[in-house]
Amino acid sequence: MSITKKVVLLALAASSASAFAFSPRAASVGSTTKAFNGVPSSVSNQFARNVPSSSTSLAVSGGAAAVEEEADAGSDLGETLKVGSYFALWYLFNIGYNIYNKQALNAVAFPWSIATIQMATGILYFVPLWLTGLRKAPKLSLADLKTLLPIALCHTGVHIGAVIALGAGAVSFAHIVKASEPVVTCAANALLLGEVLPLKVYATLLPIIGGVAVASMKELSFTVLALAAAMLSNVSSSLRGVLSKKTMSGKQIGENLDAQNLYAVLTAMSTLLLVPTTLAIEGTGFLPAFRAAVAGGSFTNKSLSTLMLLSGATYYLYNEVAFLALGKVNPVTHAVGNTVKRVVIIVASVIAFKTPMSTGSIIGSSIAIAGTLLYSLAMNSVKKEKKD
Repeated sequence: MSITKKVVLLALAASSASAFAFSPRAASVGSTTKAFNGVPSSVSNQFARNVPSSSTSLAVSGGAAAVEEEADAGSDLGETLKVGSYFALWYLFNIGYNIYNKQALNAVAFPWSIATIQMATGILYFVPLWLTGLRKAPKLSLADLKTLLPIALCHTGVHIGAVIALGAGAVSFAHIVKASEPVVTCAANALLLGEVLPLKVYATLLPIIGGVAVASMKELSFTVLALAAAMLSNVSSSLRGVLSKKTMSGKQIGENLDAQNLYAVLTAMSTLLLVPTTLAIEGTGFLPAFRAAVAGGSFTNKSLSTLMLLSGATYYLYNEVAFLALGKVNPVTHAVGNTVKRVVIIVASVIAFKTPMSTGSIIGSSIAIAGTLLYSLAMNSVKKEKKD
């Protein structure tokens, strides 16, 4: 079975799993899903536990304890398998997105048009969920949309910056630069929120800065455009988090706006922002380029269209599954999972595209990625100390 068929089948599976997981019947008592960029989103749904009439006699003989212990063990195993499946799909869709995205950009070098197609593809996923009632549709006022607009602008910058970076250079290099996002986040929090962090947090930024610098100097596929676009994505991501905290923390915005619906609404708003911007920057040049790629013989209309849609589907699905995966684990596992994910993507892209990496680039990227892990652990430690 080809990788395309595998990803399509897994996308269908994830759609079913995530649709069920986001429905009111899917969450356990008091469960909490991590929200978009730190905005809390509580999903507390209650189950009525049916107790059989024979429970009293079982308790007398000690059978109830045995039954409950067995049920707990089964529940723990089921939860472990579920979280493992979420992480596997998160990684798989992320790898698939980076590969499909790079292939699409290699075929048609119109990053704004491709980014718009990818963003719009998500609408084909969440709108049917809303229409069928598998997920409650959000209800937003004009004032709510105005509140979300700056966040949507940043969300657009995150995506377009990443797509341009992936098109201008190697996938591995784009992710090495993306590893420096904590540096930008600390600067944005200090300037816009006045947040001063302990010295141990700032110390972890040194290996990130040094690692990215070494990797950039030694990167064989280095381009200024790839570096600038990846940094645009980093800045946009950091500002998105800061604006989310400033405008949404402790504020009720609309109805049914949980983390997944928030991401869906931002996707729809970003699509509306990208369409006119893309037409202004690239015009309709994408269509002749698409036909030229088909005429070159490497693609058919169907195969190239499928590639574009797969890049969009895997982009949206990896973000959806990420919410499920990261909402089920503790902060340390979250940090390790994110770090391992970046390593896996870099390795997979190097293998898929046979991208050469110098020894200096490998050393620099390793230092930078290790620094991001240390940063995450240090931040988690600070948050824990504040709670205590």
